[in-house]
Amino acid sequence: MLYSSYRYLHRLMACTISIFGFQYCQAQVFSESFKPFTGTPEHYVCYHITDSITIDGKLDEAAWQQVNWTNDFVDIEGSKRPQPPLQTRVKMMWDQQYLYIAATLREPHIWATLRDHDAVIFHDNDFEVFIDPDGDTHQYYEIEINAFNTVMDLFMNKPYRNGGAAMLNWDTKGLKTAVHVNGSINQPGDTDKEWTVEMAIPFQAFRYFNSPERPQDSSIWRINFSRVEWDTDIRNNQYVKQRKPEHNWVWSAQDIINMHAPERWGYLLFTTQPAGNNHVQFRMPPAEQARQVLWQLYHQQQQYRQQHGRYAASLQQLQLPAKQTAANGVVYTLEVEGISSQYNARIQGSNFKGYININQEGRIYESRN
Repeated sequence: MLYSSYRYLHRLMACTISIFGFQYCQAQVFSESFKPFTGTPEHYVCYHITDSITIDGKLDEAAWQQVNWTNDFVDIEGSKRPQPPLQTRVKMMWDQQYLYIAATLREPHIWATLRDHDAVIFHDNDFEVFIDPDGDTHQYYEIEINAFNTVMDLFMNKPYRNGGAAMLNWDTKGLKTAVHVNGSINQPGDTDKEWTVEMAIPFQAFRYFNSPERPQDSSIWRINFSRVEWDTDIRNNQYVKQRKPEHNWVWSAQDIINMHAPERWGYLLFTTQPAGNNHVQFRMPPAEQARQVLWQLYHQQQQYRQQHGRYAASLQQLQLPAKQTAANGVVYTLEVEGISSQYNARIQGSNFKGYININQEGRIYESRN
């Protein structure tokens, strides 16, 4: 298996690697990865810049000083776990060409071992970025980086839970990255402060068999960040990982030990207002409550299939009413049609136009008809 980490145990085990760097996974059994998310994702307003940025990991440009840090990272399972002992936080901004990401990772003992591109970077302490531009939970991107500035990047056609394939031969064309170490690497005899990551991700890279995804004013993408931290001992003046699972600290809590559930990621709101404005307010998209209703149906379909060997073809089989009133008072109309191995459900509400759909693979998307 490519990934031995406990973060990926919710994927079924039958995975192989082809010579082209593709990872294939067979369909998974029902697991907590299919459960609907009941939390509230974090959000961040991403301001526009016109100044040039030098990607050197130092964050000393004026533009970086004009945008806010995120909240400190939490455990991947959220409030059920203790707050991480080491601070991690991120800030972002954008121009017409790049999404800029900066992260600081407090660390008294900075170490790294991997130097080859597309090595499995989370075997070291690392910083990870997950981006789903259109929010449909399919065709999303992952970038991992360690303190040596070694990068692993991949494209996911869909999550592992749905039989997704990690395409390691995909590269983030034009990606710029840098790491600045406030301390030293692989020197156990001293105490370090932090390492800082700086990235410029070209919007041109966010494409696969289609045109690139470029934000506009008020565009909302789904995004999350993860920090992998291993407990270590010092032996013979070297860092040695302890034989226990790594820590996973994230910006927006997943509530499960699995980053590959994109519907749980945070919201990134793009604005053309300049950095330093800091007055743009994030508002939850009106259709998000309707999406939660569809995720509940998705969960019930997975349960139904586990019990009956097929998907339900009607709401009656799922014991769901066609009309549902959400906590916000909006009445939604729900429909489903399907056969034993496939289904499509859609929902309509008075606070948004058209329909929102979800299918058996968890792809969620809008339609007008």
